[in-house]
Amino acid sequence: MFCQDCGAKLSLKFCDNEGLVPYCNSCGEFKFPPFKTAVSMTVVNKAQDKILIGKHTNGNNLLFAGYVKKGESAEKAIVREIREETGLNTVKYRYMSSRYHEPRNVLMLGFIVVVSEGEIRLNADELTDAKWLGFDEALEAVLHDSTAEYFLKSAVAELKKGKI
Repeated sequence: MFCQDCGAKLSLKFCDNEGLVPYCNSCGEFKFPPFKTAVSMTVVNKAQDKILIGKHTNGNNLLFAGYVKKGESAEKAIVREIREETGLNTVKYRYMSSRYHEPRNVLMLGFIVVVSEGEIRLNADELTDAKWLGFDEALEAVLHDSTAEYFLKSAVAELKKGKI
């Protein structure tokens, strides 16, 4: 491990209430390991009875997601990512929960996002297909035991209670 600020090799040092934490002797500071933040979006139509599931270039059916860029809020990332991946406009959204996604070392922030009606224009670099599905169909379509399934189950439970 190396310091993200000066490039010096880090050592582990005890930090009160934290345990062993990487420490930079050159900077004289603890360097908590950074990780990325991303948004995961359960995209629904205006009637909130259909969920848009995307087929990604890796072949998996997943929710829409994207990294939060430096200086950007999670809310702005939602609007940008939906527009970039589908060409649709975000009407409203609601934060649901967060979950750490270890394979990519990223904190995922889960949202339900209502989008406007319109033609879906897929970003071919990321998606090969997208379909509107009913709740049960969407749950069956996504990769099981995935972060997408985790967020989708929570979103479906909320959507079945009524409009967001």
